Amino acid sequence: MNFYLPIAEMSVNIFVFLGMGGAVGFLSGLFGVGGGFLMTPLLIFSGIPPAVAVGTEAAQIVASSVSGAIAQYRRNNVDIKMGVVLLIGGILGSIIGVQVVKVLRAAGQFDLFVSISYVTFLGVIGFLMLIESVNTIRRTRAGGRVSSRRSGQHSWIHGLPFKMRFHKSKLYISAIPPLMIGAFVGFLAAIMGVGGGFIMVPAMIYLLRVPTNVVVGTSLFQIVFVTAATTVLHATENQTVDIVLAMLLMVGGVIGAQLGAVAGERLRGEQLRFMLAALVILVCLRIAYSLIAQPDELFSISPPFGGG
Repeated sequence: MNFYLPIAEMSVNIFVFLGMGGAVGFLSGLFGVGGGFLMTPLLIFSGIPPAVAVGTEAAQIVASSVSGAIAQYRRNNVDIKMGVVLLIGGILGSIIGVQVVKVLRAAGQFDLFVSISYVTFLGVIGFLMLIESVNTIRRTRAGGRVSSRRSGQHSWIHGLPFKMRFHKSKLYISAIPPLMIGAFVGFLAAIMGVGGGFIMVPAMIYLLRVPTNVVVGTSLFQIVFVTAATTVLHATENQTVDIVLAMLLMVGGVIGAQLGAVAGERLRGEQLRFMLAALVILVCLRIAYSLIAQPDELFSISPPFGGG
């Protein structure tokens, strides 16, 4: 059953994209990540123009993150003050990112920039996660205990000005680091069509030393508003948000996430991190291959996406 996507300007099989949303939703529920770093490349591989894939996935992330943020808020796991600081930085970063997308599209270099960004970030993060998970599995099998980080390792943060007290996170630190982290994640959300949780969560844990139980809720709080702002900016500035496609992905994602959450309860944390790292690296290698592989058609006379 084919369905026409008005913004992507192409006809697609509705069941393929429902299944795609369900598969990524399953992985999101299994690993506890937003899934944008998987969905956007999959959309591009399936023929969706990169600019539309980025803008539409931002819209899908808003819907998928709202329920999680509400649940965390009800559990009192959201540091509103920290979230607002992250949000301010995130909105500034997303504004800059959307303008960069506009400039790159006009120059005809957006597709290449997105691919290089994905290869870089997924490659670095995937290999770091793989090394950490393998070391943890080895220590566990050897009967050792995972060493915890000592307080004071982030003392350089305490030397920064503009300190604020975050009561929920039990921190008294400068507002500059969370502001910069939020701006960087907002920029990535606009450029790559991701929520940024795969960077936000470890940054809050290892750099800001936010308690783990507060990290997920606060990250989701920030992601909801930043991706919402990014979606609006993409829709108004670049006209690249396909609501029909977003709805298909949302329906499949909701169903898949519930199944993934059930499956994830049967695996240990280090096993989940190892599987996620392997998946991230596979996506990275697939995108890298598309950069160096010879295309099926060396020349094309079709107008570029967004052209007249």
